[in-house]
Amino acid sequence: MTKIIVADDEQLIRRLVCDFLKKEGYETLEAEDGAQAFELYKANPDVALLILDIMMPELDGWELCRRIRQKSDVPVVLLSARSQEFDQLTGFEVGADDYVTKPFSPTVLMKRVEVLLKRKGNAPKDGGKIFLDKLILDKEAHAVTVDGEEISLTLKEFELLEKMLISVDRVFSREQLLDDIWGYTYEGDTRTVDSHLARLRTKLGDWGERHIITVYGLGYKLDREGVTE
Repeated sequence: MTKIIVADDEQLIRRLVCDFLKKEGYETLEAEDGAQAFELYKANPDVALLILDIMMPELDGWELCRRIRQKSDVPVVLLSARSQEFDQLTGFEVGADDYVTKPFSPTVLMKRVEVLLKRKGNAPKDGGKIFLDKLILDKEAHAVTVDGEEISLTLKEFELLEKMLISVDRVFSREQLLDDIWGYTYEGDTRTVDSHLARLRTKLGDWGERHIITVYGLGYKLDREGVTE
């Protein structure tokens, strides 16, 4: 059964979300604060998704999401009464996949959960290969082809493409890509990400122009369908 962690210090909200998830056939794990949720996550590596309130004691949802992103790309939904644009941008910057403001419709939340779970592992894989449209990334051979033509990529360009292919339609902030690909000790800035993705988009030609999308104010994503004129 698919496991979902629900963390919220408000018991009524937590129980409401869990009741709806159970009706949809999910197994729920409840946490009343961020620290407890993190321990649940570490004890259940097969968890499929987390729904996290932001304002929790011990460890808030932003920091919890940031820590989880250091370990995994598991889908994370932030649930909060904070509806300002700044709060939502912060949520996406720390790696959240979705942001739902309170009060919310439980039915709509269930649909968002369903969509995120369908996107998990969204790019079809065959062994060490990942496919999207006419592009094939072969991890073992460290090769990328588009419509049968091999594309020469640097190591960082390859790693950026692979990371985004694993989570198609997810928005990655520049800071997150910089940390994940170059490491926390890297002394450069986010312009490094911009320049590498610009070169990657150019090298991949029409495929890159259609699928590598700049999400203004947030970062970048790979669009599954591709942008058309």
